[in-house]
Amino acid sequence: MRSTVPSKWAAAVIVCTKCEKKLGGGFGKKGKDRLSKLLARRAGGGKGRKAGAGVIPSKCLKLCPKRAVTVIDGAHPDEWLIVPGGTPVEEVEALLGLGTSILAD
Repeated sequence: MRSTVPSKWAAAVIVCTKCEKKLGGGFGKKGKDRLSKLLARRAGGGKGRKAGAGVIPSKCLKLCPKRAVTVIDGAHPDEWLIVPGGTPVEEVEALLGLGTSILAD
């Protein structure tokens, strides 16, 4: 029996979907996209475990900021990010340490 499965993830990010739903999108060029979808799309290299970074949607993280989304960086779970709606995705990637070197692999 196999006990491990390989993954290409260089990072893991948890995004609160309840915050995203309450915000009604709020990201992207027109402000209608969800942050988790944008980050997953930009992770490059495939879907699921074949992507460069894992974006994991979570139910409610029980923080509930107004007009913002709660995000947890898997490398730093002791500090949660509160990302206001309308923040450029590039800036969120920089805050999470998801540089082009991680996403390009």
